Amino acid sequence: MKLGLQLGYWGAGPPSDTAAKVDEAERLGFDSVWTAEAYGSDALTPLAWLGSRTTSLRLGTALCQISARTPTAMGMAALTMDHLSNGRFVLGLGVSGPQVVEGWYGQPFPRPLARTREYVGIVRDVLARQAPVTSAGPHYPLPYTGADGTGLGKPLKPIVHPLRADLPIILGAEGTKNVALAAEIADGWLPIFYAPAYDEDYRKSLAEGFSRPDARRAPEEFEVIATATVVVDDDVERAADFVRPFLALYIGGMGARDMNFHFQVFARMGFEAEAKTIQDLYLDGHKAEAAAAVPTSLVEATALIGPREKIRDDLEAWRGSLVTTLLVGGGIDQMRLLAELVG
Repeated sequence: MKLGLQLGYWGAGPPSDTAAKVDEAERLGFDSVWTAEAYGSDALTPLAWLGSRTTSLRLGTALCQISARTPTAMGMAALTMDHLSNGRFVLGLGVSGPQVVEGWYGQPFPRPLARTREYVGIVRDVLARQAPVTSAGPHYPLPYTGADGTGLGKPLKPIVHPLRADLPIILGAEGTKNVALAAEIADGWLPIFYAPAYDEDYRKSLAEGFSRPDARRAPEEFEVIATATVVVDDDVERAADFVRPFLALYIGGMGARDMNFHFQVFARMGFEAEAKTIQDLYLDGHKAEAAAAVPTSLVEATALIGPREKIRDDLEAWRGSLVTTLLVGGGIDQMRLLAELVG
């Protein structure tokens, strides 16, 4: 199992310790570093800046939201980043959710699986540079032939010759159908919340995708890149308190009451009643109470918390899971501990 550094997205401003963490990740022999975007900092700009001070770390987006860029714009960014990093870029993509897509990007949120398939196909055509890029749509028609267009558009090839036509594309996915799609069309899967105890359920969804006729990768070639927040503390409850607000935000606030993909993930893990309580409290404006309602068992399902010895023991479940790269969410001390324990 490899290690990566999960930087996520910024809060109110750029974190002051990011460069030091990236430097330490490379020194410790980490495989990769990953950035994210929601509706603040973007994923690509910090990654390019940080990547310029590294030589061996793979540089991944976890995730770029597909509604933020047209597929050809995403292909341009990917081929640019790959050249700048000398072949170290990994493109992580995700659909986000209707709250962000419609509220922030001002776009509709139809058929996320079909849009993802079409989007990834166009990005791959850009990177292949075998012919002018065209698409019959319906989501991303190229050239555009709508009644409000000029009719002057023509298919184009990228001017820049891509460094790698097979640049890896990793899909962020939470629902069972989306996980299967990742196994079919992508080079890896990036779950936002992974629980080793539910590994068998993930295997079933991935197996469905691998069994499809045009599946891109065999199971042994496929990456599963999962994040675990790490909090070292002799007091397990105090460690859990550090993670509870983050989980409450995603279960309760990152989506509507009747459409929250993160809520559904924890419901499938067996925490539906607890997630419902958290969601109700959060959406009613009781954020502190929502965080307090997150049970320790739910935290422990997806995070590594507690004394060093407990984290060492809990890591065994991750080692025996599908995960090929464990992304560490935490500070330099946590990075060093994981580097020591994973070996």
